[in-house]
Amino acid sequence: MTDFEQFQETYRKYQQLFGLTGYKVYFKHEPIDDAFADSTITNCDRIATVRLNSVLPDSDIHAKHVERSAKHEAIHLLLNNLEQLAISRCIREGDISTEVEGLVFKLEDLIPAI
Repeated sequence: MTDFEQFQETYRKYQQLFGLTGYKVYFKHEPIDDAFADSTITNCDRIATVRLNSVLPDSDIHAKHVERSAKHEAIHLLLNNLEQLAISRCIREGDISTEVEGLVFKLEDLIPAI
């Protein structure tokens, strides 16, 4: 399996785990400046474009973590609605609290009891 295939597979697993199946996700494998991976998310269309860097400098090859990068980008998708509310100039009272509560319920299921 290639790094890009592993990245996509891992990302989709986290997308399912986080209950984010309402998003259409497109993957790109292309050069990215200063990042292993990144995401662009359009809330109104529920579309995410997730990129994995196809060209890493030799100095960064040892630090390449495909699964970790996929998980990191999936967490961005998980937090996207909260981020959009936080930067919005026009939100209704309770919108942020509602989003935070939804995240708390998801994390409750994901974080093991101690």
